[in-house]
Amino acid sequence: MATKSDNKEKLNFALSRENYKLMAIGFAIIVAGFLLMLGGRSHDPNVFSEKIFSFRRITLAPIVVLAGFAFEIWAIMKKPKDNENKSA
Repeated sequence: MATKSDNKEKLNFALSRENYKLMAIGFAIIVAGFLLMLGGRSHDPNVFSEKIFSFRRITLAPIVVLAGFAFEIWAIMKKPKDNENKSA
């Protein structure tokens, strides 16, 4: 028979809930960077549009994407707070 203490045992996941939340934030940052890259096409396919060389698409968007990937690495490597050992 299972006792209450058996039911309260935590499953041993590699990452904590906080890590998963931070990873979701990092994913949102990466998606925002790719959304910043959108646009700049010409309405007429025979005419070249200079809009593709804007600061937003050439500089800002790649920086945001790289920051998102760096945030993802940090979110995975972040050590979770250990509340169980502090209360004992």
